[in-house]
Amino acid sequence: MPATDSSKYEEVLLESNDRSKTIDLRTGAVSIDYYEDIFSPTITAKIVVINTGNSIGEKSIYQGLPLRGGERLSLRIKGNTNSNPGLDFSSKDDYLYVSSIANIITDTQTESFVLHLCSREAITNETVRVPKKYPSSSPISASAEDIIKTYLATSKDIDIDPTSNKYGFIGNLRKPFTILTWLASKGVPDVKGDGTAGYVFYQTQDGYHFKSLDKLIMQKPKATYNDTKISDPSNDQDFQIISYVTNRNQNMLEKLRMGAYASQRAYFNPLTFDFTLPEKGLFKLSDYAGKSKNLGEKIKLPPISEGSSETLGDIPSRLITGIIDVGTLDKDVSTEENADPFKYQSQAIMRYNVLFTQTLTATLPCNTNLRAGDIIECLFPKTTVGEKKEYDDEQSGLYMIKELCHHFDTEGSYTSVKLIRDTFGQYGTNNKEN
Repeated sequence: MPATDSSKYEEVLLESNDRSKTIDLRTGAVSIDYYEDIFSPTITAKIVVINTGNSIGEKSIYQGLPLRGGERLSLRIKGNTNSNPGLDFSSKDDYLYVSSIANIITDTQTESFVLHLCSREAITNETVRVPKKYPSSSPISASAEDIIKTYLATSKDIDIDPTSNKYGFIGNLRKPFTILTWLASKGVPDVKGDGTAGYVFYQTQDGYHFKSLDKLIMQKPKATYNDTKISDPSNDQDFQIISYVTNRNQNMLEKLRMGAYASQRAYFNPLTFDFTLPEKGLFKLSDYAGKSKNLGEKIKLPPISEGSSETLGDIPSRLITGIIDVGTLDKDVSTEENADPFKYQSQAIMRYNVLFTQTLTATLPCNTNLRAGDIIECLFPKTTVGEKKEYDDEQSGLYMIKELCHHFDTEGSYTSVKLIRDTFGQYGTNNKEN
């Protein structure tokens, strides 16, 4: 059975808020979509439901349950191949919850609506605040882990990459998701040699992740996919690219405005009344070209002008100013910097922006083994007038899954992915150990 065949809904149980009623939606679920994104702190799902009176029950679900939001749903979809395990949110800790009901259409015999679902922690996030003070002696990763466990009160697995830098702050009654995504932009991975700043906080089927982009890039490819125009028909068709569209292939002006390649930093120290010296404040991508990991070849930038030996990575395109936080939280270290912006700010700007050098959207046969943040290898054909079909060494290569959607309906099962990478070329440096 190919992975594009329809999958079996083993369990789609919707429970009322007072837990007194349970509705089996399996026969009325027209389609189910499940979503993950490395820039989203919660997983989401969408179910299109049609009730004709005899497909689910004689009573209206919307008014009879009643359906008002916050109901919990147990979901289990059986995979259609041995290598495609399906989705399982049927245990108590993994239930999905109705966040909204849309496109409600009712008449005397039929009703239809769309259930939008989220994880339990997404609802908890809206009802709690973080008042706690975290000392400057606490690593960012330790603070992130405490917030996830204490304030989100999750029982799901937590995967955290240790950070090398520490940071003290006060929660200021902000929401957990807000603080965690804010902390992610300040994290520097604790690795041998040089680590590039930039973390992401997100949720997948496996739980919560506070991950370094460097570490994600260094993963081994989860799978290899071939374009159908060039792949051998005898190859496994479950790993062929059904269709793809290149959404972006570089946006030079945007990256220059953001200071992704070079920036001039000027910080004021309120304790000494000193400003950053110009030579210390210069950040250049070329300084990190040999240190940071890439999915493709090393980043190559054009010259600043005709005949110039300097590239766009040598001349600052953005001025970054700020006030250094000098031990405002701990009197015993009042003369030390709480967080050194030289260690993370420009690096994080570079990493987040360069990662979107190439973006493309692809439709694949359903593969529920894939997760947001995984690396996959994609092989695309070279444009040629000859009959011989070859791989394009520039576009083919390693890509990171920024977001994915597993789609299930009566006609088939598919996985749609948005892929991103930082450079061109088939062979990168992601698999080299620090």
